[in-house]
Amino acid sequence: MNVPLGGIWLWLPLLLTWLTPEVSSSWWYMRATGGSSRVMCDNVPGLVSRQRQLCHRHPDVMRAIGLGVAEWTAECQHQFRQHRWNCNTLDRDHSLFGRVLLRSSRESAFVYAISSAGVVFAITRACSQGELKSCSCDPKKKGSAKDSKGTFDWGGCSDNIDYGIKFARAFVDAKERKGKDARALMNLHNNRAGRKAVKRFLKQECKCHGVRGSCTLRTCWLAMADFRKTGDYLWRKYNGAIQVVMNQDGTGFTVANKRFKKPTKNDLVYFENSPDYCIRDREAGSLGTAGRVCNLTSRGMDSCEVMCCGRGYDTSHVTRMTKCECKFHWCCAVRCQDCLEALDVHTCKAPKSADWATPT
Repeated sequence: MNVPLGGIWLWLPLLLTWLTPEVSSSWWYMRATGGSSRVMCDNVPGLVSRQRQLCHRHPDVMRAIGLGVAEWTAECQHQFRQHRWNCNTLDRDHSLFGRVLLRSSRESAFVYAISSAGVVFAITRACSQGELKSCSCDPKKKGSAKDSKGTFDWGGCSDNIDYGIKFARAFVDAKERKGKDARALMNLHNNRAGRKAVKRFLKQECKCHGVRGSCTLRTCWLAMADFRKTGDYLWRKYNGAIQVVMNQDGTGFTVANKRFKKPTKNDLVYFENSPDYCIRDREAGSLGTAGRVCNLTSRGMDSCEVMCCGRGYDTSHVTRMTKCECKFHWCCAVRCQDCLEALDVHTCKAPKSADWATPT
């Protein structure tokens, strides 16, 4: 099921280029011209009309999204670090992950979910930090409330995650809602699963007030957990992703294999099986595993047998500088020596033909 690449990963790299001061002179051009959101938004290709409207009205939110791209891209790469496809980004490719997202695979499902979650996280964080004009701390967390420990007062700055979810749904889903095909429904489902994952780890934090730190009075607020928790959760959902097919009326999914349970709103869904990612394949968007470091003693996905797809590996002897013989000195420092450590590094051999695979 090959479909034109659309959705979030088409325009996020472009937003990053346009909205991040560190990587583009366009931001300085905007400031020089009065910071026109129309100039900025009209120069980001791939946005549908609803997205351009939101971009014009909320350039500060777009900026927050652009600044968050690197964070959830890094989280994706962390989760796939020991796999053949390692969420690698492609230089000079406008869609960031290239053609791998053309396939309606489990990898695409994860990428859409983690990016949707990242948009929620970036917007909510910017709200709490006072960087957005359209939102601030959660206005509903006021007055007194009760929990298992007793009564407390809402205070501090509760993360306004409902605003983050609302804006992310309106902006990210806008392109998919214009489509009526199976891939659009798959993307919408996985986008929603990503948004729900962030809210799942919203936690209550409290501060005690009273004599000698007693908790006679408590002030509490809601805060998002570290984004790693969301990444770990979505990684588990990736491993349990459910293959589906469209139902007869084209409005939803049914499981491809009747032995598996029907997907919930928290599950990731996909249509197509993944390629093996062993060799460079332009059509599949695979860079292959030639040159990847593998673990000779592992029996998992990072093992030399699995990572190298049976092609074997090369071993090189390298030395690196490490800290050693560290000692604690009163008070309060740890002093270490620099030591040279020798180790073997194993890297996957290339296939006999290192060229891109051509379709047969």
